[in-house]
Amino acid sequence: MEHPLNELSAVEAARAIARGELTSRRLVTACLERIEAREEIVGAWQFLDPALALEQADRCDNSPAMGPLHGVPVGIKDIIQTADMPTCYGSSIYANNRTAVNAECVKRLRAAGAVIMGKTVTTEFAVFAPGKTTNPHNRLHTPGGSSSGSAAAVADLQVPFALGTQTAGSVIRPASFCGVIGYKPSYAWFPLDGVKVLSLTLDTLGTFTRTFEDAAVIASVLAGIPYQHPASIAIRAPRIGLFRTPWWNEAGNETRTAIEAAAEALARAGASINEVTIPGFEDLRDAHLKIMYREIADSLRYEYENHRASLSARLQGIIDTGRAVGVSEVQGSIRIARRGRHQISEIFASHDVLLTPSTLGPAPLGLGNTGDPIFNRVWTLLGVPCITYPGGRSSGGLPLGIQVIGPVESDERLMATAKWMRENSGGPAEIRRS
Repeated sequence: MEHPLNELSAVEAARAIARGELTSRRLVTACLERIEAREEIVGAWQFLDPALALEQADRCDNSPAMGPLHGVPVGIKDIIQTADMPTCYGSSIYANNRTAVNAECVKRLRAAGAVIMGKTVTTEFAVFAPGKTTNPHNRLHTPGGSSSGSAAAVADLQVPFALGTQTAGSVIRPASFCGVIGYKPSYAWFPLDGVKVLSLTLDTLGTFTRTFEDAAVIASVLAGIPYQHPASIAIRAPRIGLFRTPWWNEAGNETRTAIEAAAEALARAGASINEVTIPGFEDLRDAHLKIMYREIADSLRYEYENHRASLSARLQGIIDTGRAVGVSEVQGSIRIARRGRHQISEIFASHDVLLTPSTLGPAPLGLGNTGDPIFNRVWTLLGVPCITYPGGRSSGGLPLGIQVIGPVESDERLMATAKWMRENSGGPAEIRRS
């Protein structure tokens, strides 16, 4: 192999295994060695059983190829049920908790031949209280959350891909902070059966990868649709809306510079760049918060009423806030979201995608919080697909993300357009070694 085995993309690894040039055991062993060397620093894993991972790899090596991910290891966020591994939801309440069945997304990955490497660290119930994970680029900085372990494991070359979830910004934000490709699909594009749901209105399963091709293959497996290589979708002179959003001035100078530099480079490459404004867009942030807090309070009612002392003070506060949100406030927020979906559909009538920040800036210093999802909340509320890709580095050497938004159910074309944008905006090459 040209690169160390743990640096292979999922597609590269699967093809090498299919050709007989590589075994799943060798690949999984290389990933386990990387994890062993780095876990004390990065802390991406909540549960890891090397013997169980190698047992799965051996089964792959002793059977015909099952699908496009045959023999390839994946990290699973620890709010997603796995029958043969604990599912702890980032909480001591569920320490060593075992479930009887796999989540539907895990079933689909296994049917495609994937090796479930282990469970990655999540924040407490996928809300805000952080776990042990650090940013692989600088351990003094947050990896983001709530899908912290998944983003860090992929960025640190410990597994080719991993699953996360997003209720506010829990895929896009950690992907941006850790310098990988984060993909939050259209609402309900991927199944949530067997995932600890915080918000029926908002929750979305997502992926972390180091290449767009991997993201597309995994999306086809999870969505149960035919695979389309991003390069097979012709992208010429895309119509890109530069949407600074009402929170533009809250972003750091490096983020604003990176977005504007990307827009200028894309214009030189032939894209049509238009400034976009949306009246009343700022109302969507509060609408998202009210819905999210109310539905978190509902979904964690049992834990709150029976194990309150085991919940973090911050989560208790969020639940208290959510319990105080009335039905009329939730309905008003839903009406605001409905208006926003209508407005954004009108914008997409004349734009293929929107270009906007992924985060306020690079990963903040400290591990006490996971960063602000201000540039993610509204897109989750609107149910549109989002992708972030690495768009450069801060002065301190940390990744900066570029976020691309597409119309609902345009996921394959969004992925192809984001790939074109990365290739034409001067972003860094796809990750090999950090």
